[in-house]
Amino acid sequence: MKLSSLLERLEYTCCQGSVDQEVTTVTYDSRKAEEGSLFICIRGAVVDGHKFVPDVVAKGAKAVVAEEEVQAPEDVTVILVKDTRYAMAFISAAYYGYPAEHLKTIGITGTKGKTTTTYMVKSILENAGYKVGLIGTIEAIIGDKVIPAAHTTPESLVIQQYFREMVDAGCDCVVMEVSSQGLMLHRTQGFVFDFGIFTNIEPDHIGPNEHRDFEHYLSCKAMLLRQCRVGIVNRDDAHFDKITEGHTCSLETYGFSPEADLRAEDARMTKGKGYLGIAYHLKGLLDFPVEIDIPGKFSIYNSLTAIAICRHFKVSEENIIRALKVAKVKGRIEMVKVSDEFTLMIDYAHNAMALESLLTTLREYHPHRLVCLFGCGGNRSKLRRYEMGEVSGRLADLTIITSDNPRDEDPQAIIDDIKTGMKKTDGKYVEIIDRKEAIAYAIHHGEPGDIVILAGKGHEDYQEIKGKKYPMDERVLIADILAGR
Repeated sequence: MKLSSLLERLEYTCCQGSVDQEVTTVTYDSRKAEEGSLFICIRGAVVDGHKFVPDVVAKGAKAVVAEEEVQAPEDVTVILVKDTRYAMAFISAAYYGYPAEHLKTIGITGTKGKTTTTYMVKSILENAGYKVGLIGTIEAIIGDKVIPAAHTTPESLVIQQYFREMVDAGCDCVVMEVSSQGLMLHRTQGFVFDFGIFTNIEPDHIGPNEHRDFEHYLSCKAMLLRQCRVGIVNRDDAHFDKITEGHTCSLETYGFSPEADLRAEDARMTKGKGYLGIAYHLKGLLDFPVEIDIPGKFSIYNSLTAIAICRHFKVSEENIIRALKVAKVKGRIEMVKVSDEFTLMIDYAHNAMALESLLTTLREYHPHRLVCLFGCGGNRSKLRRYEMGEVSGRLADLTIITSDNPRDEDPQAIIDDIKTGMKKTDGKYVEIIDRKEAIAYAIHHGEPGDIVILAGKGHEDYQEIKGKKYPMDERVLIADILAGR
């Protein structure tokens, strides 16, 4: 492929060589450069790709895209651009033949709800006969192929590769989580989303390596509404006006607000043997009853989002109702049947904000007891441990403190930090270092009407100890415990 074809949708300066140069592969990883490669110099948080130009040239790279002048042999073409991450998105799209133009693309951003909503959308659309690809926090799904995720939103080169594989696998559409980092780093440039969804926003991901403050976080999230054709936004969010400021898409809304295009009315909690759920009546652009076997008000928001998207795919009312009833997400309020007497669920809540939201939601179901099992990761902030201990001590009737990815730290030392937070409350607790033993204790001591939550691991299927990951899936542990193994 000629370099000129890869650059056709970009502004650039060719300061050495020719854009007629043939290119065999595109990479931003110097280790993957080879004869005929185009190398894109990316400035990372730790490493600057511009420093590796001599290395990639030695491996046979024939073209370099950079933000500053670099030294290279005369037979190597050097292209200067304002932002190499932005350029990489368009180069990647061209390299893979603009696959997004053959898919309906759905991008979902927000502080909470992205993961659950992507799976709900996938469930509804597949129920209606569409073939759907998915890119998210847990995994990427392309036909029968499942790829564990390293980032919520991969680099643009990877996104375009996945899109190409989806088109080749016969997918009609793709639903993907779009993180604030992904938007800030231009990973989702190079194409326009057909649908861009904004679920909600709360202070999060603010720090030296992420966003300098809440305003910056919000402005990065809001970029999605300038990169899509149809924007679908939560009308109830306190920051709605700021989120939609400067949008370039047609706008639709959902929520409880009377001003929302799709509204939830008459919401009520539902429960049965070993499960909790929520029901409501959908009003506005559509009108029918909805019931979901996932508890909490946020489940209403997630389902409204999914319905608002799927309405554009002409999915029937029956298909939506059926699909929402069976939609499940691994590790996100995932109910695991262990008894008719009490409810047990697995959730990824691994910080104080998420745990407080979860326990407050479950309290609304008036359990006999709310039992919370969790631990905290090693080599991480002690403050998180104090805060999670205090939240569980305040909101749970019983806390079971255990291990969760201790990494290089002593698990008992982590538990002691959690107890520091617990002791600010009157909450009862037990401590059991071994997570399987802790889960067995929770199951064997379950009482009628209890809600038992295993928090922190969610979709993870490993335990990280001293630099090594050991297999550990809570679903497997539960099955072993129930089988007496």
